[in-house]
Parts: sequence; structure tokens; C-alpha cells
Amino acid sequence: MNTTTVLAVAAASCGIAMGLSPLLQLRRVTVRRSSADISLGYLGVLLVGFVSWLSYGVAIGNVPLIVSNVVALTTNVLTIAAVLRFREVA
Repeated sequence: MNTTTVLAVAAASCGIAMGLSPLLQLRRVTVRRSSADISLGYLGVLLVGFVSWLSYGVAIGNVPLIVSNVVALTTNVLTIAAVLRFREVA
């Protein structure tokens, strides 16, 4: 394998790991049955970023970029849904 391939695999792996990271918040919300300490603004910023990168990946036909951002977008949407479901109404 050449250096470019190694970097591509490492970057794609990190992208998928970053995309899965909202699952940590999702786990916290579902275990505690509360999302009071989860920032919806932060998740919204991530959502915009994931959609932007996914759109760019589709536009240039870059499969690793598309896959990592589909994973990220899916986990982020699931996390937002859980946060909204367990949001305490004051």
C-alpha cells in the first residue's frame, strides 16, 4: 500500500468513528431518560456539517466521503430524535 492509500483508509476510519460519536450522547439520553444536559445547538451544527460534507461527497463522487457522512448523518438524526423525545418540558 502506498502512503496515499494508508492516509485515505485512516481518514475514512476516523470519519466513521466521528460519525458514530453522537451514539455516546444517545446512550446517555436513553439510560438517563433525560436530555436536559445535551445541547441541541451543537447537534444542529453537526447536522449542517454532515449534510454539507455528504453533498460535497455526492457532487464529486467520493465513496468514502459519502459512506462516512451517511453514517454520521444517520447517527446524528437518531440522537436528535432521542434528545427531542426525552427533552423535559418546563
